[in-house]
Amino acid sequence: MQSFPKNPSFKWLLLDIEGTTTSVDFVYKTLFPFATAHVETYLRRHSAIPEVQRLVTELRAEQAHDAAKDPQIGVWMQGTVSEEIVSAANYVRQLISEDRKVTALKALQGMIWEEGFRSGELKGHIYEDVPKAFARWSDEGKKIAIFSSGSVQAQKLLFGHSVAGDLTKYIDAYFDTTTGPKREATSFAKIGEALGMAPGWVLFVSDVAAELDAARRAGMETTLMIRPGAAASNDINHATIESFEGL
Repeated sequence: MQSFPKNPSFKWLLLDIEGTTTSVDFVYKTLFPFATAHVETYLRRHSAIPEVQRLVTELRAEQAHDAAKDPQIGVWMQGTVSEEIVSAANYVRQLISEDRKVTALKALQGMIWEEGFRSGELKGHIYEDVPKAFARWSDEGKKIAIFSSGSVQAQKLLFGHSVAGDLTKYIDAYFDTTTGPKREATSFAKIGEALGMAPGWVLFVSDVAAELDAARRAGMETTLMIRPGAAASNDINHATIESFEGL
């Protein structure tokens, strides 16, 4: 296990969310259950909105693909609007239970969470060291970007309505699965291009070694975040930290 170098020369910090800036429990025990509980009501209220209709169409296509591989999944009901909504809501709940990284699902979840954040029913969990680190990096002239499987919209909501207040003023760029999977080097290469920065000037921090491996293959610097309660491993080939203090 390595420790992080004292004076890194990176110019961008690219951060994961779940397990890095934010508790895994917040995602699985608060955000996911909120979307599960509210998806059908949300779809009924907003079924006439073109963006919602587009996402439902994408989900229907994804479900057909799943059903072709496993007939037990069943048929998507397309009779009435109400039947369509029931099918969409049931499929969304299934995807959430399986923690599937489906772009249409992530976008719809973001829209559902938006209502919760704006109403005050949801507040984004942020580890205590995060706001201090954001302010320090800003003072040092470093830039911050986020790369998460959650949609860009969901990312902005979490940081904009966090328990520490609005932190979006510190964040310069956001990336989600529309850029590509987090375990593929090509995704990180695209991010480097979008930031206008050679990969070696970007430090990616995540709690998932496979994601760090992909970032390293793209030429980025990497650091593994090990938050309290995280599973220990002796097979770590990345620098490690337990908080953002001193980074």
